[in-house]
Amino acid sequence: MSIAVAEAAPTRGIVLLLLANLLFAGMDAVSKTLIVDYPIGQILWVRYAFFAAFATVLSLRSGGPLAGFRTRRPVLNIVRAGLLLAEIACFVVAFRYLPLADTHAIAAVYPLLITALSALVLGEFVGPRRWAAVGVGFIGVMVILRPGFAVFDPTALIPLAGASLFAVYQILTKIVARTDGMVTILLYTGWVGFAATSLVGPLQWTPPDLQGWILLPVAGALGVVGHLLLIKALELAPASVLQPFNYTLLVWATTVGFLVFGDLPDGITVAGATIVVGSGLYTWWRERVRARARRG
Repeated sequence: MSIAVAEAAPTRGIVLLLLANLLFAGMDAVSKTLIVDYPIGQILWVRYAFFAAFATVLSLRSGGPLAGFRTRRPVLNIVRAGLLLAEIACFVVAFRYLPLADTHAIAAVYPLLITALSALVLGEFVGPRRWAAVGVGFIGVMVILRPGFAVFDPTALIPLAGASLFAVYQILTKIVARTDGMVTILLYTGWVGFAATSLVGPLQWTPPDLQGWILLPVAGALGVVGHLLLIKALELAPASVLQPFNYTLLVWATTVGFLVFGDLPDGITVAGATIVVGSGLYTWWRERVRARARRG
């Protein structure tokens, strides 16, 4: 591989990540539209049908679906898949009550939660500066939530719960990834979610109108294509390079929320989100500094 091609690969990975986050923001906008008229079980059932099919296709290309299900940690895989399902449900419900930008401003705290859990659960070293950044990030969340003020909306706690679930899911994924490959992880994620939603989705089925028949599969398709782009981005660029660009999801969500629903976050929410994102970027930077120091 030439030097020019090697240097271009991370750039292509960043571009693909930006596109993936745009698709995820679009999927959230579609979910926000659907949740007004359709039960959450129905929405998630369709989404997970696409996800399970996507994971199965990847598995078939890698040696067959049964081989992909072989794992040394079946219980942990099932638990982490269940946590992701609960996290997605939290955010879909949150979209019923909150603008996309506000929801994602609160959700932006999840990298800080991962930093804290990495120390508490995985035993990874987190220095005082990064612990301070975690604390400052939570101050940012409190600025957004505004507890104790008349403008406090209890429904804002729903995306905070979702962010917490997603952080635990990421920690369990780190543990599972020590023994299982990407295809196995995706298979369990897709099929456990599809099996769980199949218990409620058909029972909650509301016959869709024309818009519903269009938007339900569109939400699933956006999620699948977004994950494909994300996987390809991770193949082209290290996760440490991509991490700062994950915050563009907040930018896309704000833009899509304004264009589709006419929603814009207020000044206090923007200030709180700035604190959260700034704290997250600082923790990423400190980890990069420590990694360079370890390489010496």
